[in-house]
Amino acid sequence: MSATATKIDERLAPTPLVTTLLRRPELGAVTAALVVFAFFSLYTDQFFNEAGSWLGFSSRFGIMAVAVALLMIGGEFDLSTGVMTGTTGLIVGVATTHYGVNVWFAVLISLAAALAIGALNGILVMRTGLPSFIVTLGTFFVLQGFNLALVKAIIGQVSVQGMTDVPHYDSIRPIFGGEISIGDSDYDVSVLWWIGVTVVATWVLLRTRAGNWIFSVGGAQQSARQVGVPVFKTKVGLFMTTAAAGWLVGMILLFGSDSVTSQVGVGDEFIFIICAVVGGCLLTGGYGSAVGAALGALIYGMAFQGINFANWDSDWLQTFLGAMLLAAVLLNNWVRKRAEVAR
Repeated sequence: MSATATKIDERLAPTPLVTTLLRRPELGAVTAALVVFAFFSLYTDQFFNEAGSWLGFSSRFGIMAVAVALLMIGGEFDLSTGVMTGTTGLIVGVATTHYGVNVWFAVLISLAAALAIGALNGILVMRTGLPSFIVTLGTFFVLQGFNLALVKAIIGQVSVQGMTDVPHYDSIRPIFGGEISIGDSDYDVSVLWWIGVTVVATWVLLRTRAGNWIFSVGGAQQSARQVGVPVFKTKVGLFMTTAAAGWLVGMILLFGSDSVTSQVGVGDEFIFIICAVVGGCLLTGGYGSAVGAALGALIYGMAFQGINFANWDSDWLQTFLGAMLLAAVLLNNWVRKRAEVAR
């Protein structure tokens, strides 16, 4: 038998464990999360026992980070995600407290508005060919203007109070703003939403045709179109997904605090992107992980609460964010190169 015939097909050769790990986008996030957790658990007395506080805080960023990760894998950005959380909360708050709309119906109106805005973002990006960075930045300023000027014109102020007096409020609050007890600890119900969103997003990315479309339109849009991938539908759907996630976080913030202001969420869009990048997403698209983005948000939440527990100046958080972003980009770049060499 010839040497050629006995040679093992490289496509059937087993992949070394190290190579498999290096190919996982969330490898860096897992490592960083363990380091941050261990550090603050040892450095502070209450960090380990106050898991409910940093998990609840992380969940609101984690839900959005997962949706943003999907969009980034698809090759686009959405800078209106932060302000969307405030817009959706204000729609419900104004509709119920000022116009007397049923709170359940107001929540559905808010969801419909968010999906419409997300679809408009996607359609504008695809039809005009403009960078999504520019289109969604414009949406950001439009929504921020509405949140300030329009809300003030309607109710005379930029914050909505008195949600607890709204009829049927008690029936909807446990869904978005309630708590669950596990052992001796209480956790925000938003943690369950966070886990659910992460599981669904991971399943979509790894087990469905839509997940293949997301990776393909982000990695090579023109090639994806040539092989029949519905690029327009996929990208518009991704923008609608980030908008829907913004609505969900908006409801969690509204019913968790019983109030909402026009400044809610402004500036958080950059944190969502940082969490996604820390989780392994590339700014160029086509690569990333929903689990990694969720871990990126967990790192941020642990650092935020850990700094408070350690009684450090909270301004150090900004330094941590910048360092975390740079480290993540460098690590992701190194890991990808090592994975390619290992092939």
